[in-house]
Amino acid sequence: MAAVPIKPEYGPTLGRMLAPRWRAAAAPLRWAAIATGALAAIAVGALALTLENAHYSHGGGMPFGFAYRGLWRTAPEAGGYVRLVARDEDGLRYSYEVDPLTVPAYAGNVSGELPAFATGYEARLAARFDDYVPRGEGKTRANGVPGYQILITARVGGRGMYGRDVLLLPPREGARGGVSIVMLTAVGVTSQVRSPAEVASEGVLLRPLKTFSFG
Repeated sequence: MAAVPIKPEYGPTLGRMLAPRWRAAAAPLRWAAIATGALAAIAVGALALTLENAHYSHGGGMPFGFAYRGLWRTAPEAGGYVRLVARDEDGLRYSYEVDPLTVPAYAGNVSGELPAFATGYEARLAARFDDYVPRGEGKTRANGVPGYQILITARVGGRGMYGRDVLLLPPREGARGGVSIVMLTAVGVTSQVRSPAEVASEGVLLRPLKTFSFG
């Protein structure tokens, strides 16, 4: 490819200034420089991918999706749809898991059904986690969809966790199938989360909860 013409007063270019040194350099040195440049380009590309949002979509009978960043996919619990985690040398830092949820047939608004359903759901949480302690529950929203949340503390791999489970059904009359979003943040890993109620209010778990949508 021909070089772009440059006015004499703006020259010489950096390439022309370095060309004699490049031609005089030993072949191994030139190959080393080329390899270093290639590695730098790969590193920049990897960093760009890390900073971009990733997206997860689930089809079938319960379609949903969300965006995330700073989390990595791993195998979900038995029967779960998807699980994302972040770890450090002490073990689990963050976890975001979406599991199937089915409530019994009900009359009226789902907002009246979910609190009753939560009683049995909490019993399953108690069986799942070590040192399980309920810390509260109540109505919540995820990306505008009304739901119900359960707040807990527990231990995973010996590490203290703040837990927040959000129960969601698609916003249509009589919906019985939905999801439970199980979120964990290790105690002390961020000053932004100091209680179960603050899980996914800031940090890496905020994005997947805020962008979660059915369909």
